[in-house]
Amino acid sequence: MTLPYLTQAQAPLTSEIEALNEFGELQKVSIPAERALTVYVDKRELVTLMTLGANPELLVLGYLRNQRLVREVADIESITVDWEVGAAAVKTRHGIEDIEAKTAQRVVTTGCGQGSVFGGLMDEVDNIRLPAEAFITQGQLYGLVNTIRLKETTYKSAGSVHACALFSTASGESEMLLFVEDVGRHNAIDTIAGWMWMNENASFSDANQVFYTTGRLTSEMVIKSAQMGVPVVVSRSGITQMGHQVAQSVGLCAIGRATNKRFLCYTHPQRLKLQPGLVTAPSSSSFGTEAG
Repeated sequence: MTLPYLTQAQAPLTSEIEALNEFGELQKVSIPAERALTVYVDKRELVTLMTLGANPELLVLGYLRNQRLVREVADIESITVDWEVGAAAVKTRHGIEDIEAKTAQRVVTTGCGQGSVFGGLMDEVDNIRLPAEAFITQGQLYGLVNTIRLKETTYKSAGSVHACALFSTASGESEMLLFVEDVGRHNAIDTIAGWMWMNENASFSDANQVFYTTGRLTSEMVIKSAQMGVPVVVSRSGITQMGHQVAQSVGLCAIGRATNKRFLCYTHPQRLKLQPGLVTAPSSSSFGTEAG
């Protein structure tokens, strides 16, 4: 299989400004360097994504995959990003069939950093088949959350970004394969989708994949995870009603409010193997009284 050529466009992830603190003093602080990236497919303008710009080529590739505009990674010849003009030029090998019809309908989403997706996202949900044998242990879940906690991130230095990560549990532990931050969680998951497409022959199976996000599990996030073949999704935040319905429908294990040793398993708990000895008895506080 011939993989597309991707440029390695680089851009600063943060910018330094002055801000006034509570003592009336000016201090230098770092903020995320949000920028616009306009995507052109075969010289036709498609969409403008607001992004941090850490991995723009993978972002564009994953966006095309998750929007189901391109079926195979080999259909793309190259993705060239030029930050001087804020553009990504996608060259396909045979064009995109019915691109006008596929991009005619837009749906406004709850996501930040993207804002809308092309219609028909739900059309293929009924055809998704996730590996039936996939599971995560409670110990692997705790290991995953701790890995994220210890990770040096743009969020720690500048705030205002979402993070997503792809883990493998093939070794029995939670091994981080890729960590991505962006101004929107949708951009981050699309970047991971692009990486997965470029690394389809990597030494891990679908049954061992776990996706992590700091953002809430909306229907779009759940659908994209399922489209990527990931059977277990973990979030630091919660889940929406439609996200819950979709996860139930496709057999995806959705775990939310995952911090330290606390979590809520919203769907398909048979995929979560509990290890009661890893946690103490619950306190009188509950998730319902905490801020979301």
